[in-house]
Amino acid sequence: MTPILEGFLYVLHPLHFPFLAVGVTLGIIVGALPGLTASVGIILLLPFVFYLDVSTAMVMLCGAFCGGIYGGSITAILISTPGTPSAAATVLDGYPLAQKGEAGKAIGVATIASTSGGIISTFCLMFFAPKLARIALEFGPEEYFALTVFGLTVIASVAGKSLTKGLISGFFGLLIATVGIDPVEGYARYSFGIPNLMAGFSLLPVLIGLFAISQIFVQMEMVGKKVKKYDQKIGRILPSASELKKLFFIIISSSFLGTFIGIIPGTGGAIASFLAYNEAKRWAKDPDSFGKGNIAGIAAPEAANNGTTGGAMVPLLTLGIPGDVVTAVMLGCLLLIGVRPGPLLFKESPEVVNAVFAGLLLANVLILFLGVLSVRIFPKVLRIPPSILFPIIFTLCFLGAFSLSNSTYDMFIALVFGIIGYIMQKNGFPAAPVVLGVILGPIAEDVLARALIISHGDWTTLFKSPISIFFYVISTASVIYSLRRQFVAKKA
Repeated sequence: MTPILEGFLYVLHPLHFPFLAVGVTLGIIVGALPGLTASVGIILLLPFVFYLDVSTAMVMLCGAFCGGIYGGSITAILISTPGTPSAAATVLDGYPLAQKGEAGKAIGVATIASTSGGIISTFCLMFFAPKLARIALEFGPEEYFALTVFGLTVIASVAGKSLTKGLISGFFGLLIATVGIDPVEGYARYSFGIPNLMAGFSLLPVLIGLFAISQIFVQMEMVGKKVKKYDQKIGRILPSASELKKLFFIIISSSFLGTFIGIIPGTGGAIASFLAYNEAKRWAKDPDSFGKGNIAGIAAPEAANNGTTGGAMVPLLTLGIPGDVVTAVMLGCLLLIGVRPGPLLFKESPEVVNAVFAGLLLANVLILFLGVLSVRIFPKVLRIPPSILFPIIFTLCFLGAFSLSNSTYDMFIALVFGIIGYIMQKNGFPAAPVVLGVILGPIAEDVLARALIISHGDWTTLFKSPISIFFYVISTASVIYSLRRQFVAKKA
């Protein structure tokens, strides 16, 4: 029996498949709610995945990842408000088509394109990841340090509008990671005599606070304000055969484009979707129809942003480097459930990797069925009163923080970082660099110490390996690219 077939049999088992379905469903619902991104959906599952075996937990998280990225298209089409940043390009043609009374067809096209992009990217993941993992098995501490340096340069790519504020956020994350016991010398750092700080800040409450609780605080500001209401009628859902035939090349090409963009750390679905939209418009016979309800303007960005799901998992699973903000949160979640992404995962736990491959494929198939069958339910989800929604999410956040070690201290830490995250958002400081600093900082410190111990304190050992030099070069190129992009944006 082939390994991937074993993965399918595992995921399709009656005791495991329901968790995948729950992950996808929750991801779609959270992704569809404006302001609650796929990251929030993944974090809300944490209280439950602690009680599952590793493979089932990873499959559930992958389902929430894929569902969350797709769910953003629903509100983009119905109320011109993208549920996730990656669905921003879908608004351009999705909402105009809904205004013409074809909201059902717009969601149908988005569902088909999203499923196609996700499936194609998963096949690319299955092809590239094992090969890259075999290469990474040759890495020593010097190569791993260079790799973590490259991972930290992703901070520049996810810094948002201000590179300076992004770097400040990243250094704040590195500072948080230094609190606790020094891994080499064994002395307490920045604990100020407080026993709880001797263990440092647990990753789970930090994630919950920065991404979930802070977002609730931001959304609570909208309570009492006038919001857009859904008023389109859902008619025909699936496009015609002739329309699908015209969209075939656009969906396939956009899926591969999204996969390629997703593999590059620091990019993400927003960049992929706008690039795909631009290329679809460039090669269209009727470019003037874009922005007025052209279904190709829905298919291209949706295929691309869901294509990034499998692409972003390539560096995450093989190297432990997150491809975007959502996979940065995913990396934190995997570490919390005892999974250390990297080449050893493929060697020591191939059954987990195969379950992930099968789970991603089946998650996208579920998206197709759930998207088509529940399209008429989506408007009702959007009408959930904030007075009901926010208390539920708030309760789940604190439950997740408490579940880590049954400690009210972790709930307090989640609240503190929620307030910090809220202040950061209001002042334009991105949260993603903080998470990267918290996750990659200790890894970089550990492998650097190992490299120096082996070389008896010789710092030049960090630059003797061709692989290390390669990572330093692309790290430099990544920073230069980010600086250039910031300069061009300011000039424009």
